[in-house]
Amino acid sequence: MDYTTLVDDKRLDSFIRLIDVIDANLPDGFEKTTDGKGVHYVVPLSMYPPGYHVTPGTPLPFLSVIAQKNHVALYHMGVYADEDVLRWFEQAYAERVPTKLDMGKSCIRFKNVKHIPYDLIGELVAKMTPDEWVATYTGR
Repeated sequence: MDYTTLVDDKRLDSFIRLIDVIDANLPDGFEKTTDGKGVHYVVPLSMYPPGYHVTPGTPLPFLSVIAQKNHVALYHMGVYADEDVLRWFEQAYAERVPTKLDMGKSCIRFKNVKHIPYDLIGELVAKMTPDEWVATYTGR
């Protein structure tokens, strides 16, 4: 996949490394897509036919990596929807990373790509299977 249209040259290596870490650690069943704005990992309609409630007929989003103007953003719906995953991530980040966590509800922002904790991101993305994400999403 050609990522040069998604991110500037200065952050390209870090962006690719982040995608590689996700690819190596994400449980089987998620599908990797792109829309010209970022790289997305979704639960395919073949696994969860209802799809995303906001846009019926589209796969259920789980994870995205998008290069914004001033940062690389990792959007992880599991940290938004599962308090245990969120608490684990916040604690692990504080213990391992020298910079303050810059995070919204599902968005983890990396303004300095030199401080991306690739090993921690690998652990985070491995924490939830597609079936577990669907169960969390649907409240089962």
